Amino acid sequence: MARFAGTEIPNDKRIEAGLTYIYGIGPTLSKKILTTAGIDLNTRVRDLTEADFAKIRTSIAEFNIPVEGELKRIVSQNIRRLIETGSYRGTRHKAGLPARGQRTRSNARTRKGKKKTVGGMKKKLTKK
Repeated sequence: MARFAGTEIPNDKRIEAGLTYIYGIGPTLSKKILTTAGIDLNTRVRDLTEADFAKIRTSIAEFNIPVEGELKRIVSQNIRRLIETGSYRGTRHKAGLPARGQRTRSNARTRKGKKKTVGGMKKKLTKK
């Protein structure tokens, strides 16, 4: 398996799809990186040489984009800044609710979590 930016890429994948395993690199950026490096998009990861890996690494660095840990740190800092300033979006992040205006009456289960019932059903006592 090949390793880029701390992420394992499976050998069976085409390199175009394999680069998208890296957090921060999508399909479009993957194509740009490979065309800059001069590598065919249909090449399998197992068929690449060490020189090809070096070309890909330099082209990723050439684009000067944050990937993996650095990008995750930037995103978490942005969310922390919103929470500290007390903005509306920050309060939504803090409460674990959707921050971009989605409805929460009937949807938003992913963000809100499992349904919580209030009150519940009590068993009635039977007279002896």
